[in-house]
Amino acid sequence: MKTSPLFLCALCGGLLAAATLAPLSAAGPAPAKRYPIKAFFGNPERSMFRVSPDGKMLSFMAPYEHRMNVHVVALPADGSAPDFAKAKRVTAETARDIAGYFWKGNGHILYVKDFGGDENFHVVSVDVASGDLKDLTPFPKIQAGIVDDLRDDAENILVQHNQRVPQIFDVYKINVKTGTATLVAQNPGNITGWVTDHKGVVRAATTTDGVNSSLLYRPTEKDPFATVLTTDFRQTVSPAFFTFDNKQLYVLSNRGRDKTAFVILDPTNGKESKPLFEHPEVDLNGVDYSRKRKVITYAGFETAKAQRHFFDKATQARYARLEKLLPGFEVDIQAQDLAEETCIVAAYSDRTPGARYIYHAKTNKLAKLGDILPEVDAADMAPMKPVTYTSRDGLTIHGYLTLPVGREAKNLPVIVNPHGGPWARDSWGFNPEVQFLANRGFAVFQTNFRGSTGYGRAFWEKSFKQWGRTMQDDVTDGVQWLIKEGIADPKRVGIYGGSYGGYTTLAGVTFTPDLYAAAVDYVGVANLFTFMKTIPPYWAPFLKMMHEMVGDPEKDKDLLTAASPVFHVDKIKTPLFIAQGKNDPRVNKDESDQMVEALKKRGVVVEYMVKDNEGHGFHNEENRYDFYGAMEGFFTKHLMAQ
Repeated sequence: MKTSPLFLCALCGGLLAAATLAPLSAAGPAPAKRYPIKAFFGNPERSMFRVSPDGKMLSFMAPYEHRMNVHVVALPADGSAPDFAKAKRVTAETARDIAGYFWKGNGHILYVKDFGGDENFHVVSVDVASGDLKDLTPFPKIQAGIVDDLRDDAENILVQHNQRVPQIFDVYKINVKTGTATLVAQNPGNITGWVTDHKGVVRAATTTDGVNSSLLYRPTEKDPFATVLTTDFRQTVSPAFFTFDNKQLYVLSNRGRDKTAFVILDPTNGKESKPLFEHPEVDLNGVDYSRKRKVITYAGFETAKAQRHFFDKATQARYARLEKLLPGFEVDIQAQDLAEETCIVAAYSDRTPGARYIYHAKTNKLAKLGDILPEVDAADMAPMKPVTYTSRDGLTIHGYLTLPVGREAKNLPVIVNPHGGPWARDSWGFNPEVQFLANRGFAVFQTNFRGSTGYGRAFWEKSFKQWGRTMQDDVTDGVQWLIKEGIADPKRVGIYGGSYGGYTTLAGVTFTPDLYAAAVDYVGVANLFTFMKTIPPYWAPFLKMMHEMVGDPEKDKDLLTAASPVFHVDKIKTPLFIAQGKNDPRVNKDESDQMVEALKKRGVVVEYMVKDNEGHGFHNEENRYDFYGAMEGFFTKHLMAQ
């Protein structure tokens, strides 16, 4: 089983072949209207809509004291949109935006919060009627998360946290009204994930010794866990949920195959069924089901765009009706009531985050709740085009190219934007960073270099111990392809990335010093040795796997030294801007400090922005404005003035 932690993170039709760029080179209309930074990165008027289990109340996030907080309002019985003037705010967070929330029954809302970006998330309960708040995990320096919301239990939830031992997570049943907690599953030290059945009983778990992963199972909560199967981390056996009789497991697995497929696993012997569905080109990334009707609804996968394979005709018909009501948009059901009749629907594209609607299935009617970015006209935004190119060693690399509106695809200033992860991927859809840069006249190039997820096990494994090497070559080869096609002005190529993308930025200006004319590193890794020494304690179970995937500091000392930009600053001649959150638990501030200090010792001027109340990326509105404003000025100075 593959149980990778989120090591680093950055803040879906057919692919165009390298030789088929004609649609990209046609001259467009006049240059688009220039939008202010706040239009792209300000808090929306309303977002993250949810509906109460009984379908009578709507919740949403809206600003309060410049922070996104939860509000509620009654839903009209006639199916129309609610009167938002009558909405009631139920939270009052003023330090940071609320990171996420959900309904617990019809009387409580639960949300998660951290402190200054430290990712020590707490679970907080708020009584919708009284506004009373209770921190359900009131312990210092712990990280908590929901294991099961127990929708059939009116008062309790299952939460995991690491208060007992920082490296591991135990499971507690917590009363959302009183905060009373009862231990229901104690971690022996190697469990990295818990799985409940449809009755909310912890029945399965995943473990790791760093490189080998096991699936554990027990028939009842009174029985001890037994090992069902063990694989190395290169194989994925990821439990999705139990079958509806609670006897077997639906899992996503790539055992014996390259692409992850949807199968049924017998937990008594570890045997898998034949795939219920698999895609020949890409991994599956999830499956969904109807709680009410107890049927599998669809499996998700992503080629150039996100797609669904439907198992359930009723769900397929519902999406077809929504697509007919919202032509020209991708649609997604984001939330629904217990009856699965009142739904929150998102309609979006690559040029707009779109609008959100309340949908009533019985009447097949939509009522608009609001636009996510009402100040931005989609007509002024740039299409995101899927592209492919070939790496120097023959791999097909997929990516996306966004051209500034009104500009011919010729001799353009380009921002290369490698994604974080690195075991993640870029996707088709509205991206405010991409659209902001395109609105400023830059083409934006995103590449799913080797190691990017979704393209199968072999493509992922090709990234092992290749930081700064072939992973970097894939990005470089993409830039050379843009230059060869005449799209990029070779003297005006910049690079910007966050997290692993920040590492790629630093590696780009270090190992290919003549390729980039300007670079922005956002919470990026500079020193692979210190990076692995400063990981959060709850990543410790995965450290051996990191050594296999990135490099062992002792056995691979020469490799990590060669791949760490901080040891090669003498090669850097590209103007560099670095941004860092002081409380970043993933990429410690010392990573950026080292790079800045090393450059200053050489007399190189480097712009450095540190935000004391941020972590792995800037989330507070005012900090986003500062960062993107500084980035705009930096790239304009170095790429547009030539």
